[in-house]
Amino acid sequence: MKPPRILVVGSFVMDLIVSTSRFPNKGETVLGLTYQTAPGGKGANQAVQAARLGADVTMVGKVGKDAFGDALIESARASGVNVSHVLRSVTQPSAVGNVQLEVTETSTNNRIIVVSGANMDITPDDVAFLENEIDQYDMVLLQLEIPMGINCLVASWAKEKGVPVMLNCAPIAPIPEELKRNITFISPNEHEAEILTGIAVKDDASIQEAIAAIKQMGIEQVLITLGSRGVAYEADGGVVYSPALTSLNVKDTTAAGDSFVGAFCTAMTMGMPLDKALTFANHTAALTVSRMGAQPSLPTLDEVLALMRARGTDTSFFAE
Repeated sequence: MKPPRILVVGSFVMDLIVSTSRFPNKGETVLGLTYQTAPGGKGANQAVQAARLGADVTMVGKVGKDAFGDALIESARASGVNVSHVLRSVTQPSAVGNVQLEVTETSTNNRIIVVSGANMDITPDDVAFLENEIDQYDMVLLQLEIPMGINCLVASWAKEKGVPVMLNCAPIAPIPEELKRNITFISPNEHEAEILTGIAVKDDASIQEAIAAIKQMGIEQVLITLGSRGVAYEADGGVVYSPALTSLNVKDTTAAGDSFVGAFCTAMTMGMPLDKALTFANHTAALTVSRMGAQPSLPTLDEVLALMRARGTDTSFFAE
């Protein structure tokens, strides 16, 4: 099987991760349990995940001229991502993410603050080469951690050349009409879907209503991710759920959404049917949340297939 070609235009972020038994209240200091750094950023995470699953991935983005920038580029390169189009900002540092993990006996929750740095220093000139090269790719992945104008440009070029676009609309922000009409797939979580539509996503009826409202914006395929409940989509005129995996020990939910998106897009560009692509993506994300860190937690194809076989899930597609 020829590896699909995926283009990711997006962010690099160095995550500074602390864990604690409970989040501090306003004005309060609590003692932490652990500290570590890990390469991240929604764009880079999705690129690394797709590459580890067998896709031929090119990443376009920007980091600072600093040690974090060196580490972010090397992490992507080591995972097989083509980083030849990653630029270095002369005015902004590499982005950092303050990741707080609340670890209890029954759950792990996170809070993340991102300081965008070089991610917001990407200019139209930096991506202009894509106008003539974007038709080399089978899919384009975008997120909302870089300037909105860059996403609009890249999506318009992709649409013109018939290349499908996945927008992972996080962190949520108003999406311009010109971007909406050039998107093929969108993957909000339930909170982002509510902000996009004004519809509280809580049951089958409201999920179907939210999906319909987003499709009316001109977007062909809508996937609403629901955390531990899996993902909802529309098929045969109704809501269908692809369930998340249970019984795995959740250690860190950072990058779970990025893992899901990277896996789903890889599966779709390989020619997998949508329902099976979602199952594959759910298994991939399940492994991610069972490990610490963003990119360090992202699994390889062999690891995902091993989990699928252990759960009795069909993997015959990969034997073809």
